[in-house]
Amino acid sequence: MASTPEPTSVQKSEEEWRAILSPEQFRILREKGTELRGTGEYDKFFKDGVYNCASCGTPLYKSTAKFDSGCGWPAFFEGFPGAITRSPDPDGRRTEITCTACGGHLGHVFKGEGYQTPTDERHCVNSVSVKFIPA
Repeated sequence: MASTPEPTSVQKSEEEWRAILSPEQFRILREKGTELRGTGEYDKFFKDGVYNCASCGTPLYKSTAKFDSGCGWPAFFEGFPGAITRSPDPDGRRTEITCTACGGHLGHVFKGEGYQTPTDERHCVNSVSVKFIPA
């Protein structure tokens, strides 16, 4: 397993991001889109390893922090310290989570939903925003 990441500033132009990301990854990671519920590769995927940012490769989540929330997207109860930035959505109803290193949109974090996790949080992450690296 990877150790705690040391995020660095990864900056690229829109053209550079388009060259390295698929159209769907670009839509979600750079334009803050959302994949359709239940369609993501990692929704029901539970193998040992690390989930890295699909844009820049920064380690974001250990597989041991993943749980089956039944929400239709991969769910994690915590990320690597410092790897994920939280920002209130403009409407104030949700909290967006992004990769600290590159600013790529991951999804949203929810608290207090009653899941039996150590943090009482659910990081609801788009599968195309992450890349799984086996242990």
